[in-house]
Formats: sequence, structure tokens, C-alpha cells
Amino acid sequence: MRTVSVTDVGWKARQRLADAEGPPVVLTRLSRSVYLEVAGDIVWLGPPGSTLHGRAIIADVPDLGAGTDTIAGLDLSAAREWSPAALSPGIGAAAMAGAAAQLACRLSRIGRPDGFGALLVGAPPAFPLSHAADDAMRFLAACGAGDANAAAALGQRLLGLGPGLTPAGDDLVGGAFFARRLLVDVGAVDPTPWRRAATAIHARARDRTHRISATLLGDLLEGAAYAPLHDLAAALAAGDTATAVDAATRLVAIGHSSGWDMLTGFLITLAPEVRGTTPA
Repeated sequence: MRTVSVTDVGWKARQRLADAEGPPVVLTRLSRSVYLEVAGDIVWLGPPGSTLHGRAIIADVPDLGAGTDTIAGLDLSAAREWSPAALSPGIGAAAMAGAAAQLACRLSRIGRPDGFGALLVGAPPAFPLSHAADDAMRFLAACGAGDANAAAALGQRLLGLGPGLTPAGDDLVGGAFFARRLLVDVGAVDPTPWRRAATAIHARARDRTHRISATLLGDLLEGAAYAPLHDLAAALAAGDTATAVDAATRLVAIGHSSGWDMLTGFLITLAPEVRGTTPA
């Protein structure tokens, strides 16, 4: 099998490839991506135009063929490395909440909410998420109120909920904890209880959800996400609503409802009053 020329690579994927002693091993194939195990960790290979992430490797994906469980070398000599830009410290929680609320008023410019995204417009999510709507709102209320212990306990109940490689419950919890980690990183909240809560969630995820989803959730818990979510955080911090709408639009295009689930957890955690906001 030919060597693949990589055009873009996430910072974490590059590190794993540098540490690898053998070729990547195929874990699973999706319609537009291939998940790989490299140096004992998970990365993914996608075609041009794929959303950037710390674990992403962007290239012309080869035809892996039936029964193939390894992939040939990856040529990173011309690859651009992606990593998220750090936000400046000192951004207030109130300012972030106000910017998040303004974005929620523009949901109609982003798209039609799916998955747990229905909660943003005060509607119940579709089956099977409808059965967990109350748990989801209690979890988000705890995150918004800064109750890390309750958020950890309630978040564990949502893990593994929903179909797909990354269940909606995982993405909702991840988006919410990404928001809390954002506030930690800019010095707006005490980090200790939220780091403890994140550790509890990640430990439970190993039993409740798929290995790939648990890995991506772990990234969100640590403040690492897809590029559009980082772009959204930066836009909200800068008070740039137009750029925030663009970033959110790119975010909700991820997966069947994954982007909406992450966006919902993120926005309602930053600004609990956005639940049921009437879109402009």
C-alpha cells in the first residue's frame, strides 16, 4: 500500500506518530474517515476538507481494502500542524455569558437544532434522547451554577446515551465541561473541583461508552476540541458575534448531531438563561 502524503496534522496526532514504533492499525472505518491506533492512542485519518482536531490527519484517504488492518507510512514532510490558540487570561465569566447569550439569539442563522440542540429552543429532543431531557437539563444547570460535584454525578448518567460513534450524551457532557475548562484556563473559576469532576467523568466513560468516544470526550474534558469549538470560544471572548455564528455553523456540521450536542452543552453552561431562547 502506498505512503499517504499528509496535508494537515493535529498536534496530538503528530506527537503520536513520532512516538510510534510500527505502522498505524485500523480500528474502524467510517464513510469519510478511518480511526487508527498509533503508539497506543487513537487518531483519525480524513480527506481534504475534514474538520481539524488535535487527533486529525488530513490526506487523500487510501482504499484500505477488505480485511486490511494496517496502513502504510504517513508522509508528514509537507504537513501543516494545527493546534488551538490559547485565549488571553482575564476574560470574565460574565462577558463570556453575555456573548453566549447573544449567539443563542441567532440560532436561526446557524441551522435547525438537532439532538440535544432542541433544548436551546425549549423543545424536547427526539427519541431516544427525550427520555433523558430532564437529566440533561439538571446536568447543565449544575454546570452553569458551578456545582462541580453535581455535574460529575449527573454527567455520568448521560454517558453512552444515544446512537453513533460518539453518543449524544457524551458530546453534551463534553461540550459543557469544555466550557468549564475554558473558564478555568482564563482564570475565571477555581480549577480544583472541575478537574476532579473531569477525572470522575473520564474514568466512568471507559465503562459506559465506546473507546473512541471516551477518548474524544477525554479531550473535551481537558479543553481540547475540534477547531470550530476553539474558534467559537475565541470569538465569544472577543465579543465577535459574526465570527461566532460562522464557527458555530461549522461546529454543528460535525456528525449527525454531535456538533449540536457540543454546542448545547457549551452555550447553556456559559449562559444558563439561553435555554428556550427565541431565535432571531
